[in-house]
Amino acid sequence: MTEIEVKVRVDDLAAVKEKLLAMGAVVFKERHFEENTLYDFRDRRLAGRREALRIRRVGRKAFLTFKGTPQKSRKFKIRTEYETEVHDGRSLVRILQSLGMIEVFRYEKHRTVLRKGTLLVCLDETRLGGFVEFEGEREKIARTARALGMSKKDWITKSYPALYREAEPGA
Repeated sequence: MTEIEVKVRVDDLAAVKEKLLAMGAVVFKERHFEENTLYDFRDRRLAGRREALRIRRVGRKAFLTFKGTPQKSRKFKIRTEYETEVHDGRSLVRILQSLGMIEVFRYEKHRTVLRKGTLLVCLDETRLGGFVEFEGEREKIARTARALGMSKKDWITKSYPALYREAEPGA
């Protein structure tokens, strides 16, 4: 599957949520806590190809996600993404370690997910502040962001790990 997304840093996630609901969006997933752990080989071959392998824990559930090399795009992050739910996250970690992989980065956030048609809008609370992440078709992302008063100059295509590394050198 191809994922198309952008992020925008915001000060007031509650106000964005109110506007989205007024625009006809619905809450798809209530606010929840996510723990995200990235894995790579010791030689960082995935990072070298700008790929990522992530385990995301949400409550008792775990999800394994592979993110491919981003395509060239000035305004959107576009990449292949494969995700599956895993019933035993601890065993999955042991499998990855047995294959020679190591944990390379971990970050946490609270996330609320809204849906407006086929567009997903995630309201993320992180240590770096609030972010709105749009995922869907380019035109729908642009139209919804514009309706929320967000300019393309504010769009961010970097991943959360990249944003953390910029804000917290050595992270």
